Amino acid sequence: MTTSNKATAPIVSLRNTGKHYQQVEALNNINLELAPGEVLGLFGHNGAGKTTMMKLILGVIEASHGEVQVFGIDPQSKQAWHSRRQIGYLPENVSFYDHLTGLEVLTYFSRLKSVNKKQIIALLDQVGLTAAMTRKVKTYSKGMRQRLGLAQAFLGEPKLLLLDEPTVGLDPIATKEFYQTVDALKSNGASIILCSHILPGVEQHIDRAMILSGGQQRAMGTLAQLREQANLPVAIYTQGLGKTLQNDPFLSPYQAGENLLNVPESDKLTVIRKLLEYNQIADLQIEPANLDQLYQYYLNDNMCYGSSVSDQKEVPEQSATTTNSEAISS
Repeated sequence: MTTSNKATAPIVSLRNTGKHYQQVEALNNINLELAPGEVLGLFGHNGAGKTTMMKLILGVIEASHGEVQVFGIDPQSKQAWHSRRQIGYLPENVSFYDHLTGLEVLTYFSRLKSVNKKQIIALLDQVGLTAAMTRKVKTYSKGMRQRLGLAQAFLGEPKLLLLDEPTVGLDPIATKEFYQTVDALKSNGASIILCSHILPGVEQHIDRAMILSGGQQRAMGTLAQLREQANLPVAIYTQGLGKTLQNDPFLSPYQAGENLLNVPESDKLTVIRKLLEYNQIADLQIEPANLDQLYQYYLNDNMCYGSSVSDQKEVPEQSATTTNSEAISS
């Protein structure tokens, strides 16, 4: 392999990858190549296969069929032991030893990953736990435990991060700081798979999105590609036109509200030109389909259109339970 090929080799490669438990197909024919420095948003209702996919990448479970490669090797192989030090993992349900302090928890994980202990204090400060680092974890709130989980995932400046519901329990300020950290890690070349039910605020931090349903890959691509494939209408909000929209025979068919037009992408420029003919127009705002709308569209066969990703009922995923330390040391 040439130097240029090594530089562009995917960090994670899944080829027709599947996992089944007896009669349950938890994941089926998934294809992915995650590039260095790329952030992938992984979306789907509970039970869609997201956690199963992460555990396949970690090497915690073995694929039933297809191929899994992480850093160019099978994560189930003996050679994968060294590469695990380059991986950071945050499970959906963070669990630590309650009798340890936050500092002791990170010290424990730093030993597992052979990380310099000097990084621990900096990470505790980064996630806002400096003042609580000598307190036992059993006294931590849910948000504090989540921040401690993020700190352990960031140990060792990993080249690959798998983050399962990372913003659950975080307040708005902590969530903003988390995404700032994601952006910084991306700029330093880290590849990130970010799984979240909380879609608002995610889309500006991801390069591509994968949508899963029932273990199937329903959609994959950049948001621009997903919008083009879905061909959803563009929302145009106007100010100052009053009843002009409903009285205009050209514009009225697009009207979806007093000041709202839903316009096919192909008609967008024509409608905008027509709107600008009215001198009384004070402002207009153009919004393409957002991530939540795209999610609803691609899952429309299995769910009622109009329900948000956050509204879906929980369906337990058919996968083994894994603790943080098992994922790192196994």
